[in-house]
Amino acid sequence: MDIIENIDNIRSNIPDNVKIIAVSKTKPIEDMQIVYNYGIKDFGENKVQELLKKYDCLPKDVRWHLLGHLQRNKVKYIVGKVDLIQSLDSIRLLDEIEKEFSKQGIIANALIQINIGRESQKYGILEEELETLLINIEKCSNVKIHGIMAIIPRNGETKNSFYFKRLYEIWNKLKLKQFKNISMDVLSMGMTHDYEDAIKEGSNMVRIGEGIFGKREYNL
Repeated sequence: MDIIENIDNIRSNIPDNVKIIAVSKTKPIEDMQIVYNYGIKDFGENKVQELLKKYDCLPKDVRWHLLGHLQRNKVKYIVGKVDLIQSLDSIRLLDEIEKEFSKQGIIANALIQINIGRESQKYGILEEELETLLINIEKCSNVKIHGIMAIIPRNGETKNSFYFKRLYEIWNKLKLKQFKNISMDVLSMGMTHDYEDAIKEGSNMVRIGEGIFGKREYNL
């Protein structure tokens, strides 16, 4: 299938209230322009360098999402360019975001990335670290949290459901509390191979790359 057919297929499988993030890492501007012209304006990149290369090549109303691990020394480059940092995963990174965004008087919108599978090779905070991070977020002036994000282990439908349910429980519990600088509007979970399972368990934002663009290319 081509990109348009892929988007039609995905849209037919998800409710209107679920936002699609087109994960465009390694994909050319020409393909991204097709996606944009077909009505998807949210694009997700994993690396700051690639996002910056593409930033001026698409219309200004594109909403850029940083999905991959954000190194502290790269934060200064994305101020005013990224609409949503989906990978806030530590207090040290929080402090750097607060410092760099405050220099320009800009609010950094972010999601907290949770390592729900406790995988050593993945980024994200552990559940028991969440409370301390929330306390530090409340002290910020230029960081606003809008929800949580996770990349679950790839274990099949039964295990998917387990992790997605647990994330929904965490998200829902946080929604019931009042925090400064924190709201729980977004639950970003689900990718090309598991987004339908994620939506069943409450996701309202899915990150789809291969399902839109086809197989990834690594020639950038």
